[in-house]
Amino acid sequence: MDEIIFVVEEAPEGGYSARALGAAIFTEADDLDTLQSEVRDAVLCHYEVEAERPRVIRLHFVRDSLIAV
Repeated sequence: MDEIIFVVEEAPEGGYSARALGAAIFTEADDLDTLQSEVRDAVLCHYEVEAERPRVIRLHFVRDSLIAV
């Protein structure tokens, strides 16, 4: 696996949550710097064998926007 993608959303109570697509990995943090560290740690824990570990972690940010009509 070359890459793993995480969907990152702002949590309603503050901070951020990140969940992997295609793998059972989820983490959350109060700020983006901490989230990057938590995502990296979660991937390392999930893929214990280095040969199975993705080389790149992509964070895909999802933001809701409202437009008044």
